[in-house]
Amino acid sequence: MYRFYIGQDQIQEDEIHILDSDVNHIRNVLRLEPGDWLVACDGEGTDYVCRIQSLSPDDVTLSIEKKQESGTELDTRITLFQGIPKKDKMEFIIQKAVELGAYEIVPVMMKRCVVKLSEDKKIKKKTERWQAIAEAAAKQCDRGIIPVVHEPVTMEQAFDMAYSLEYNMIPYELQDGIQVSRQIVDEACAKESVGIFIGPEGGLEKDEVDRAVAIGAKPITLGKRILRTETAGMALLSIMMFQLQK
Repeated sequence: MYRFYIGQDQIQEDEIHILDSDVNHIRNVLRLEPGDWLVACDGEGTDYVCRIQSLSPDDVTLSIEKKQESGTELDTRITLFQGIPKKDKMEFIIQKAVELGAYEIVPVMMKRCVVKLSEDKKIKKKTERWQAIAEAAAKQCDRGIIPVVHEPVTMEQAFDMAYSLEYNMIPYELQDGIQVSRQIVDEACAKESVGIFIGPEGGLEKDEVDRAVAIGAKPITLGKRILRTETAGMALLSIMMFQLQK
C-alpha cells in the first residue's frame, strides 16, 4: 500500500485529512479512488491503515480502519555524529543513514573538516536541504519516523549531546582489537540509545578521540582497512541494523 506522512493535527477521531502536495499525488499521479487503501504514518512510529472516503482538489479524507506500530524502527535509537565532509557527501551520508535506521543525525564541525559553515543563513538553508533528504529517504524505505537532522554543532556541543545517551562508540583508524570491538558493538545493541562518532576526511584528531573517551565513548576498530568518511558510519550502522532486526 502507498504510504504518506501526516501531522497529529490531520487526525480527527476516526478520520484523517491529507492536504497540500500529497492531494495532487494521490489524485493525479497515483489516480487512487474512494475505497482504495493506503497507509498514513504520523512520523512518530504509528501507522494508520486507511481507506479513501472522499477526494476533492484540496483534501483527501481517509477513514481509519486499523492503528498499529510501524514495525520498521530499531529498538536502539542511534545518533550519528558525523564530521561534515566536502561537497555533497553529507547528503549521501544522511540518505543512507536514514535507510539503515539512524534515529537522528548531527553534523559536527571537527578539527579536520574542510567545510566551514559560519553564516546563519547558509547554515539554515543547508540544514533544511538535509532534512528534506532525510524525509525523502524515510518515505522511500517505510520508516516509522522521520529522523531529525540537527543544525551543525561544535565538537564540544556534540559531546554534551552524547553525554545524555546511554552508550557511545567512536571508530578510530589507530585502534586495534577486533574481538574487543565486536563485544563493544554487541553491548551497544543492548542499549536504548547509542551515539556513533565519525570523523571527516582525514579522520579524527587524537585529542578529539581522547575527549570522547573521557566522556565514556568506546573506541573501536572496523577492521584493517581505512574506510572513507561516507563508508565508516554506514558500515557500523549496517552491522547494528542487522543485529537489531527481529
